[in-house]
Amino acid sequence: MILEGKVALVTGSTSGIGLAIARAFAAEGASLMINGFGDTQEIERVKSELGAVHDGADMSDPAAIERMMRRCADELGGPDILVNNAGIQHVAPIDSFPPEKWDAIIAINLSAVFHTTRHALPAMKAKGWGRVINTASAHSLVASPNKSAYVAAKHGVAGFTKTAALEVAREGVTVNCISPGYVWTTLVENQIPDTMKARGLTREQVMNDVLLAAQPTKQFVTPEQVAALAVFLCRDEAASITGTNISMDGGWTAA
Repeated sequence: MILEGKVALVTGSTSGIGLAIARAFAAEGASLMINGFGDTQEIERVKSELGAVHDGADMSDPAAIERMMRRCADELGGPDILVNNAGIQHVAPIDSFPPEKWDAIIAINLSAVFHTTRHALPAMKAKGWGRVINTASAHSLVASPNKSAYVAAKHGVAGFTKTAALEVAREGVTVNCISPGYVWTTLVENQIPDTMKARGLTREQVMNDVLLAAQPTKQFVTPEQVAALAVFLCRDEAASITGTNISMDGGWTAA
């Protein structure tokens, strides 16, 4: 198991992509701290399944993030691997986009990446080994209407990833982001009603003509595919992969 002895912290990992990554890391022997909201009983079940510690830090709150990072270091050590995966979405035209939704998306999808990373890097640098993996999106490379905050945040994640990678390039620490296309998760499913309203479409039209329209494969990316790439980025063979934005989008951004 390639992650034996490593500590991984995965934000937004009580469901979806984050949970798939946490499961993949656990299968490779990592000690885990998971993070996120959800049904208490389901979180307890996931904790038991993975042998993980759960911290429910609100990723829009820098003080809560700092407490989570300190708790991870105190209880587990590290983290040696940080996956910034927490994210939210809201779909609306700019001129009717609620300002509070803009602020929340920027805080959770972008600013939280800065706050977790700034706390994680000193220990990684001291050990001479670390992995920071940020979940970006095809929307870190291209735009779609009615997603101004999300697109802005994900473009920011891609830029932050490059900067962080350059700063720690000689420290044994790599920083990369994975940019999936549409992955069938609760986040994607929950934005369908907003897109239906914003564009005046049926559910089936949103699925086929909006979500999968841009993906030449006409298939959703799976959380397990994203997780497998995250595991590879933790391998020693990936030590020279840093500062990259790796697309996993069924060919969306090839055009």
